[in-house]
Amino acid sequence: MKDPIALSGAPGSPYTRKMLAVLRYRRIPYRFLPPSGPALAGLPQPKVSLLPTFYLPDENGELAAVTDSSPIIRRLEREHEGRSLIPSDPALAFIDELIEDYADEWLTKAMFHYRWSYEADIAKAAAMLPCWRGFCIPDEDLAERGRMVADRQIGRLRYVGSNAVTGPVIEASYRRFLIAFEDHLRHWPYLLGARPAACDFAVFGQLTQLAEFDPTPTALTLQIAPRVSAWVGLMEDQSGVEPGEDDWISVADPPPTLMALLAEIGRVYPPVMLANAAAVMAGADEVQARVDGQAWTQQPFPYQAKCLRWLRAAHGGLGEAERAHVDRLLAGSGCEALFAAGA
Repeated sequence: MKDPIALSGAPGSPYTRKMLAVLRYRRIPYRFLPPSGPALAGLPQPKVSLLPTFYLPDENGELAAVTDSSPIIRRLEREHEGRSLIPSDPALAFIDELIEDYADEWLTKAMFHYRWSYEADIAKAAAMLPCWRGFCIPDEDLAERGRMVADRQIGRLRYVGSNAVTGPVIEASYRRFLIAFEDHLRHWPYLLGARPAACDFAVFGQLTQLAEFDPTPTALTLQIAPRVSAWVGLMEDQSGVEPGEDDWISVADPPPTLMALLAEIGRVYPPVMLANAAAVMAGADEVQARVDGQAWTQQPFPYQAKCLRWLRAAHGGLGEAERAHVDRLLAGSGCEALFAAGA
């Protein structure tokens, strides 16, 4: 692909920010299209309207709209050489994939919860998100769009699992994640060593909102994790980083701070992923689980059931030695439950 990659998105989308930062780090030419306006005229529409939307050739060479960030990262790895986001060690690459999925599918719960649960956060989002789809309109029209956005997104909290019971669980988990990540950043500039991986950009995407946009979590992040706040600003453009193969951590000798992060992931993420997959398979109307000793309920989310299948396929596809490394690393973290026989 000699021409710059075209994509559309908005600053309020954590996945847009994730992928723009990926393109900058990989030094892949791109052109960013606002989510409305003449630049999108004639371009294909995605099956589900999500941001960012990439416009890439399909297997027949026809332009197609593609929206799933993690598969797009892997496609870019195949089609553009150098500055890889995927560790060369398959075992470490699997850990990268696991943390990326946690960021995309669990940290986003914190992002959505804070944005649409607190009055100051709702007010800011309702005022600004519609502007990114076009602000050259009368004030009353913009205000009406804001009300529509807020009503729609607040109604979607049931998919995220944010409610009066689960809200404190989500907030406690975010606080613990910040403390663990702050500790990791005392020793390492990135999650998996001295160069960024795909999981860094996934975490970064969610934190662009939690640490920079939404007032309530932004204040919390700065209060208890100033390194994390600073890291988010630096991750926006990593094009000047010159990575080396020796910059990855050793999966055989992982730093204690990474183990602490995996323990936090294992504390909250597997119970919901497993219960959701079971509910989707059974055709149930509600996901029921216990997370951190508390009751958890949400509406089933079929996409996250697919995510679990993909993770399990990746785990099963590891060579025997690499899978043994991974299993030793995850043992006791809680993450091993995702791959237990019969789970």
